[in-house]
Amino acid sequence: MSKTLYQKVWDKHSVDQLSDGSTQLFIGTHLIHEVTSPQAFGMLEERGLRVKYPQRTFATVDHIVPTNEISEPYSDPLAQKMIEALRRNTEYQGITFFDTPTGKQGIVHIVGPEQGITQPGMTIACGDSHTSTHGAFGAIAFGIGTSQVRDVLATQTLKMNKLKVRRINVTGKLGPGVTAKDVILHILKELGVNGGTGYAYEYGGEVFDNFTMEERMTVCNMSIEGGARCGYINPDETTFAYLKGRPYAPQGADWDASVEEWKSLASQDDADYHDVVDFDASQISPTVTWGINPGQGIAIGEPIPQVKDLAPELQSSATEALEYMGFSQGQKLEGIPVDVVFIGSCTNGRLSDLKEAARMIQGRKVAPNVTALCVPGSQIVAKQAEEIGLDKIFTDAGFQWRQAGCSMCLAMNPDKLVGRQLCASTSNRNFKGRQGSPTGRTILMSPVMAVAAALEGKISDARKVFGQKGE
Repeated sequence: MSKTLYQKVWDKHSVDQLSDGSTQLFIGTHLIHEVTSPQAFGMLEERGLRVKYPQRTFATVDHIVPTNEISEPYSDPLAQKMIEALRRNTEYQGITFFDTPTGKQGIVHIVGPEQGITQPGMTIACGDSHTSTHGAFGAIAFGIGTSQVRDVLATQTLKMNKLKVRRINVTGKLGPGVTAKDVILHILKELGVNGGTGYAYEYGGEVFDNFTMEERMTVCNMSIEGGARCGYINPDETTFAYLKGRPYAPQGADWDASVEEWKSLASQDDADYHDVVDFDASQISPTVTWGINPGQGIAIGEPIPQVKDLAPELQSSATEALEYMGFSQGQKLEGIPVDVVFIGSCTNGRLSDLKEAARMIQGRKVAPNVTALCVPGSQIVAKQAEEIGLDKIFTDAGFQWRQAGCSMCLAMNPDKLVGRQLCASTSNRNFKGRQGSPTGRTILMSPVMAVAAALEGKISDARKVFGQKGE
């Protein structure tokens, strides 16, 4: 039987079939950060264990690092303790750590790809939900909990159950102003936040074939928001071109051999999927969320749905979302004032995101009622952006240009909403309290849509704001 990439990678990394039907799976690459690793290292220390294969683990600091401070000690004592703990643990265990003084620090899901650590055919685990990002390279990548971080550090394996595979095709051509972020928000809107439970999502079709690697990462990043454990795209020439020459990518003759192997991993044309879902790219519009999970989304010109028109299992959550957000059934979001705009995160904090946002904002000014932050996803992204003057474009427009980190994606650093502030965010989650205030509100959108909101001071259709420039 012809196989999918998921099946091939799973078979390649299977160590043993366990008595309960699960698999002991070898983890080729382990990524760690400061939040989910301290307890795991502590559990190893209690047992007198060392990391099994330290050369397969890579660390960075991202969640707690402040984006408005450079010097240490940080003003938050807990953040300082966490970065110091990671330094001690990685040094003792012989693990590579992309610390802040290295110039290579950043969000773990941006650092892995830009260093060439993320490669096709790998199994990749990290104590972070959005590890699915790395699937853009044809890897099987998934988030794990702290006890599983311990297991990978100690054994380089995990006990796992095999997933079903759903193929998601997006065919045709996207319209003007429609981005990779809109594609994944549309998929989540249609399939729901639980639609991928028990599945790996394989993305394909013309749209993904034509996407850059950074666009592919944006989509795979949010696979977890649809309930899928991982999401991936078959490796191709775009993948190989991105990886070639990066620090941890194969070199010389090893490169040629690796590319041939990577090509063989792609799903076969007649591979057997559990199901296939097709989307017409021309039917996808700039999409924003209206509720408290990423699946509660609408095209920018559409009204918020009537609760009675939703599936019965969605109605309770919709009612809760409307009450929390302060919105009404049938209301349109266009024109609603925003307080904060955040451009960044492991979803949209890469150089191409910042370039496109800067192109739209150049020569214009942020509305006076808006606090706007632009946070590069890594120190390398920041350096590249500054070399071409993007930082000046943002600051001239009224944005705050920050240091690399997770920033306002989540409430584990000083970048937080206050009270009932409404944030237009390029991040990946709009849960209650996600951005730091227990009553703060988040609307997810693309960087282009976030820039439009910043300039207009309200939720806006970027196609109207920018016209032909938005194409």
